Amino acid sequence: MASDQDQFRLVSPQINHEGRLPRKYTQEGQGAKKNISPPLEWYNVPEGTKSLALEVEDIDAPDPSGPIVPWTHWVVINIPPTIKGFPEGFAGKEEDMDGDRCYRTSHGHRFQFKLYALDDELHLGDKGESAGACASRSRVDG
Repeated sequence: MASDQDQFRLVSPQINHEGRLPRKYTQEGQGAKKNISPPLEWYNVPEGTKSLALEVEDIDAPDPSGPIVPWTHWVVINIPPTIKGFPEGFAGKEEDMDGDRCYRTSHGHRFQFKLYALDDELHLGDKGESAGACASRSRVDG
């Protein structure tokens, strides 16, 4: 059995596992240090990976007409497997690789960062399908 250090994993040096999202990564930050994406790093991409997909969800998002359901803040697809992370403030632009990455207030909300190792690039033709659902069909074992 592989140790935790050998497993495919996603981390941020600015966020403790199960910890609070620091203010500067939410709308509660101040000035230029407000609503920016945290730095992310990943390790041990499985062999055979052709692309990566990253999804960030507020797993405590309220739905006024129903139960609490995850709300997707942003998705980045077709990340080359040679990329080892994103710097703080990553915007998803083509040069830096823009989607809505707005993190609402962190009052008790938990954010889940999911990284998928895929055996192909994603082609999101059906706008009704989430990137996570599409990615789940194309995962690499690892």
